Amino acid sequence: MYNFYFLLFFFFFSYGQSTKNHVVYFDTDKFNLVETEKNRLLFFFQNLDKENIKKISIYGFCDDRGTNEYNLVLSKNRANSIKNILFNNGIPINLITSVDGKGEVLLKLIKNEDINIVRGLNRKVEVEIELNKKNIFIKKDKLGRELPLTLESDLIVGDKVVLQNILFKTGFSYVLDESIPVLEKISNQLSKKKHLHFTIEGHVCCTSYGRDAVDRGTGKRNLSLARARYIYSYFIKKGIDKKRMKYSGLKHLFPLGGDTKFDRRVEIEITYIKN
Repeated sequence: MYNFYFLLFFFFFSYGQSTKNHVVYFDTDKFNLVETEKNRLLFFFQNLDKENIKKISIYGFCDDRGTNEYNLVLSKNRANSIKNILFNNGIPINLITSVDGKGEVLLKLIKNEDINIVRGLNRKVEVEIELNKKNIFIKKDKLGRELPLTLESDLIVGDKVVLQNILFKTGFSYVLDESIPVLEKISNQLSKKKHLHFTIEGHVCCTSYGRDAVDRGTGKRNLSLARARYIYSYFIKKGIDKKRMKYSGLKHLFPLGGDTKFDRRVEIEITYIKN
């Protein structure tokens, strides 16, 4: 039943958001990132689908101290330092299309005691990532080639739908805030497909002998089940009839191979299509 990865087509959800943004902050007169900010930046990129990145723009800024000439150079150095970090951590240089220093950000102040806070927020680099737009539903064959998909005619009982870009907090059963708009988009689509009945299946990565992982929130070794139950409960809150749904945890029994992050996934198996 589960060798569908080799015998059947893959079906994927994806979300058509066109841009993502991230900001990192610098110490006074510095253009090298402190370790915590560097880790935040790399974690942000780690959770992106790098194959979906169209281009990256990097803009550096300074606070209002120093001359205009000094601030312009410093802001450019900050932008270039971010470019170097990304390149040294596997981001193709051809994706980085804009690297620019914008100089100082004018000080906007309400109270005197806010000066240091505001200036700290102005010592920054803004990273803007433009993504290739995708359809809500994409069908791929076993060779990874994208194929057109008409849900009403192409989905059959037994097909699996992978919920793309649903990111869970490591070790926990709830999704990251950035995944909520994606999950809402998916639930809206499923609300319109009232003829589809399905089972929500949770998977985890990186355990031995196919075992489940431990849910750090409860201490129970049922993380795949807890994640599937989370999605199930979310869909109910969004008005999807619970009679159309079931959920189950499949532990680490069906790894996809390759990068283990793709094993931390939730799938929908179509179990019944009402005429």
